[in-house]
Amino acid sequence: MAMFRTVAALLLAAGAANAQQPPPEAVVTPLITKTLADYPGKEVLVLTVDYPPGAVDPVHRHDAHAFIYVLEGSIVMGMRGGQPVTLTPGQTFYEDPDGVHTIGHNASETEAAKFLVVLLKNSGDPVLKPAQ
Repeated sequence: MAMFRTVAALLLAAGAANAQQPPPEAVVTPLITKTLADYPGKEVLVLTVDYPPGAVDPVHRHDAHAFIYVLEGSIVMGMRGGQPVTLTPGQTFYEDPDGVHTIGHNASETEAAKFLVVLLKNSGDPVLKPAQ
């Protein structure tokens, strides 16, 4: 009986430790940055985002036109003032330069997701800015 209690206590402790771990972070891979001669001060940045299972983005903004194309898995996206949408491969999403991205996460706790992002932004500006 004492052995059962010890094993049960260890399992509960492991479960509590796992429940307190932050969600996994997205992996962002820049593919190309290109200045646009006919749009002075602007550049295009193309990148991929890999969402491990359960990955969640912080609330943020891009100060850019952001075009998203889902490559693998399923993701949930939402902007302040709008309804969240669940996107699957081949579907797209748009974020305007003034928008605040309030919801962004992998829709699955077990499967990875991946999407392509094309940003039209001011040259040299950061890709992402925290927002509230």
